[in-house]
Amino acid sequence: MIGSSRLKRIDTKSTDTLIGASTICEGKIMSEASLRIEGQMNGDIECAGDITIGENAVVQSNIHARDVIVAGKVKGNVSTKGKLIVTSSGVLIGNIDVRSVIIEEGGIFQGSSAMHAATMPGEKTGSGKVIDAKAHKQQKSEQQAASGGN
Repeated sequence: MIGSSRLKRIDTKSTDTLIGASTICEGKIMSEASLRIEGQMNGDIECAGDITIGENAVVQSNIHARDVIVAGKVKGNVSTKGKLIVTSSGVLIGNIDVRSVIIEEGGIFQGSSAMHAATMPGEKTGSGKVIDAKAHKQQKSEQQAASGGN
């Protein structure tokens, strides 16, 4: 019924939208369900579900989604509430902020990463700061030296 005040419940696990191999899409996409891209996409993507970037896809986007699978080429930042998978054919050039990341052998990731732990309701999260490992190790060594090595 058009104009009905009742909203249909969206299944975020189902693929609602497919951008086909012969399609070039420009602009921002916002979706409550999952999205699969096989063609070209230029523009930011916000998705409550999962995003799959097919092997032949070329995407220039900042991506926010639950889980992301990259089998094609992505240039842009990726933020997930869950996991990011870069398959053996995938190329990701950009920064990531994810809960977990898997990069298969042959997959390419170029950028910086930040990972956050899953939290339970009421559980406090960390500061969210990205710490340079070398600087952290140097600082820790200096603190140990100042306290007498213990």
